[in-house]
Amino acid sequence: MNEPLQPESSVAQRYWNPYVAGVGLGLTLLVSFVALGVGLGASGSTARLAASAAHAVAPAAVESNGYLGSWFAQGSPLANYLVFMTLGTLVGGLLSALFARRIQVAVERGPRISAPARIVLALIGGLFVGFASRMAAGCTSGQALTGSALLLAGSWAFLVSLFVGGYLVAPLVRRQWTS
Repeated sequence: MNEPLQPESSVAQRYWNPYVAGVGLGLTLLVSFVALGVGLGASGSTARLAASAAHAVAPAAVESNGYLGSWFAQGSPLANYLVFMTLGTLVGGLLSALFARRIQVAVERGPRISAPARIVLALIGGLFVGFASRMAAGCTSGQALTGSALLLAGSWAFLVSLFVGGYLVAPLVRRQWTS
């Protein structure tokens, strides 16, 4: 039986209060607007990493691409704030987990699905979400946080659709996570 993940140490620290974390995220978004003149987003760094990998294999094709080519006009697309923000997020998350004694290697899954199947489904889902985020000109964090903070109608429609879709689909997948 697959039990819910528990911290390995009995002295693991509690999670942050979600309201405090939300205020912290809002302040981070505000600082991003003030300091950089832009908001937050996560998919842009992944897209820039993929473009750089493709550029290493076929530079002419990538540079002539209407979508990716402009990223290479000013040098490396990896010299972008989104890449550094993502690196900071990864390092910060790792340090937070280490300090709170909440780090362990595991595959989170329900009792009705195997670990390999969970990994495959997560990768397939990630590919769909990554493709969709590029088509939508932003990922969940970019659309929901930055777009809604700028009062963009499309971002608000996305945010409402995200929650409605989540509530509608939850009963269909809940059985995978319960015994």
